[in-house]
Parts: sequence; C-alpha cells; structure tokens
Amino acid sequence: MTETLPDAQAQLPEHPMPRAAGCPFDPPPTLRELRTSAPISRVRIWDGTSPWLITRYDHVRTLLGDPRVSADPAHGGYPHRNAAMRARERDQRTFITMDDPEHARLRRMVTGPFAIRKMEALRPSVQRLVDDQIDAMLAGPNPADLVTALALPVPSLVICRLLGVPYGDHDLFQRNTQVIVRRTSTPEEVVGATRALTDYLDDLLIVKRKHPEDDLLSTLVTERVDTGGMTQREAARMGVLLLAAGHETTANMITLGTLALLQNPEQLALLRDCPDPGVVAGAVEELLRYLTITHSGRRRVVLGDIEIDGQVLRAGDGLILANDIANRDPEAFPDPDRLDVTRDARRHVAFGYGVHQCLGQPLARVELQAVYGTLYRRVPTLALATDIDRLEFKHDGLVYGVYELPVTW
Repeated sequence: MTETLPDAQAQLPEHPMPRAAGCPFDPPPTLRELRTSAPISRVRIWDGTSPWLITRYDHVRTLLGDPRVSADPAHGGYPHRNAAMRARERDQRTFITMDDPEHARLRRMVTGPFAIRKMEALRPSVQRLVDDQIDAMLAGPNPADLVTALALPVPSLVICRLLGVPYGDHDLFQRNTQVIVRRTSTPEEVVGATRALTDYLDDLLIVKRKHPEDDLLSTLVTERVDTGGMTQREAARMGVLLLAAGHETTANMITLGTLALLQNPEQLALLRDCPDPGVVAGAVEELLRYLTITHSGRRRVVLGDIEIDGQVLRAGDGLILANDIANRDPEAFPDPDRLDVTRDARRHVAFGYGVHQCLGQPLARVELQAVYGTLYRRVPTLALATDIDRLEFKHDGLVYGVYELPVTW
C-alpha cells in the first residue's frame, strides 16, 4: 500500500532530507516547507517505497495515539529506516516494535524500575556522579572533549548501575551501539553487533541467576524468567534495548544541548544564574523540543483505514511521523525556531506519544537536569574550543549529535 505509480514516485521528495548548511540545530528546510504546503504527503525512501510523511504536531500526536496504527515492522508496508534496521528488526524483536497485548505484557515487566518515584530516588546518586565527572574533567587536560569527559560516562554509569552491567565492559556496549545507530552500517554489521550485545546480556543473566543483586537484570531473571513470565532470550533482548537506549540518547542530548546553549549565551546565562530547579527542568524540556535528536521520525504502519484532515490513510500504508518538525510547529509552540529556556515545552513529542512513548524518559530527565543544572554553574567560563563549522555532526546517525565537542574553560 506504500507504492505509487513509477512516474509519480520519481517526483516525490526523498527521505531523510538534508539539513541546511550552517543550521545544525534546525530540521531540514524541506520538512518545514512540507508542513506548510503538504503536511500529509508521500515521500520516497531508500527501498523505493513511498510512505506518508506526517509533519504537523496535532497529526503526529493523533496518529501515535491511534490503535489502528502499528509499531510492528512485520506488517507489510512498514517503512524501515534502512536495510540494516530491517535486517535487525527481522532478526530480533523487542517490545518497542510490538503491539498490545504483547507490547504491554513485556513493557509492564520493566515499567516499575523506571517509574518517576524510583528515578527521583536516584537523583542524589546521579548528582554525585555528575559532580565526580566534572571534577575529573577539571583536573584533566584543557581543552577536553565533553563527549568522553562527561556526556558518555554519566548515562553509561547510571544505566550500568541500574541494570547491573559492569561498567568495565563499557567499550563493548558503546562500540556495538555505535554500529547499530550508524545509518551507514551494513545489515551484517548491525545484526552482528546486536547479536554480540544479546549474547553478552544472555551470559550476564546466567551470572545474575547464580548471584542475584539489587539490579534490574537480577530481577528479570529471578522474578520473570525463572517463573515463566518471559524467556531468557527475551530478557536479554530487553537488556540490550535498555542498555543501548539508556546511554546513547542522553549522551547526545548532553553534548548537543550544551552546544546549543553555548551558541545562545543569553539562554545559557538564564539557566546558569538561576538556582530554581523548576527553571532547570523547564530548560530540559525546551532543549528536548528544540533539538529532537531522534531525527528519523517514528515509524508506523496503518492497520485500518484512517481519515485525518481530509486525507484517507489506507490499511498497509507506511507512516513516518516526523517528531522533529512537529516540535517546531508554530500552532503548538509559538516562535518555535527560537530556543527559549523559559518556554513551557512539556507537551513536546521528543519522547514520542501514546503507549509506545519512551520508557526511560524519567531517567533521562533526572540525568539531564543534573548535568544542565551543574555544569554551567560549576564551569561558568565553559566555551567551545573550536569553530562550530569544524564539528562533525551525526548526520549519519539514527540519533543526532556530535562525535566530539572540544571545550575549554
């Protein structure tokens, strides 16, 4: 159902679309044009199919909350991000690409450990971790790479402690995660990296069964696997998902958010000079909205005909729900292309919407609030140590960010 006639298909815009030169924080200009002129329109993707691209905020939320829209890539018409992700999704399924009731059954098994009250209880330990990493950065070379000095270690250490993964193995899981999220990786590379992580977590679950500790992997194997609630391979795959997503996305938000603030010094000053935790929390939501680092869109497929804004989406049609440009919709966020840390941006869709919205968002918020609320206050002279035009942005990544962020103080 995502096919169009060959002549018409050749005229469709290609997705993903390039960002404008010199505008690293803004979504591609073609997305803005389509949101205005054709907010529900077909695009051509890598495999020659033509799913619908949804660009308006209200349409994105409506469809993400519609039970006739499926997250399962096994359905015909699903718009896979590339050949590598198609191979990975066929090789190993996780609950985020399942529909209810299977999705709800597996998600419930890890909802409790990521509940807001549990994450709030982690706040003091996350704060100590952030302070320790900043201490180490300040004691080390100047300039420093903020990615390796702070952005990557903080969420990696936190998710390792939460899951019960030895942080000493961080090279293994960070390296394989990078292969998975890189758009240029081959199907063989992505499947191999995913299997390597799954095998690693599978072996770790065996250890946890023999020597359980106060961590999520121990709980999964003793309370879920050993009671028949899920298979050990399901638990290992869930562990891979939580481990990879638990460090990669937050690390990129720390670096890209810091860069955006350094480019907007008046906004940085508002955040740095106000001790109110509410201001810091609001700034986190605005940066999530403004940057929307999951920039490939939420991928879905229609299960039953849906009419929206005069357009009928047929069963079998693929959907790309462009949350990055939806978060820049002036109907939802006035003057949306301006970074404003005082804005109430809590209704953004950076974490998705509906039953599949990001499970780890309470943890991400605690981590980002700790970093954004501490780094610029403790290092008030923080500055970019190179020209922004020399930075290498992750245009080739499923998660957007920078590969390195040289800073000085």
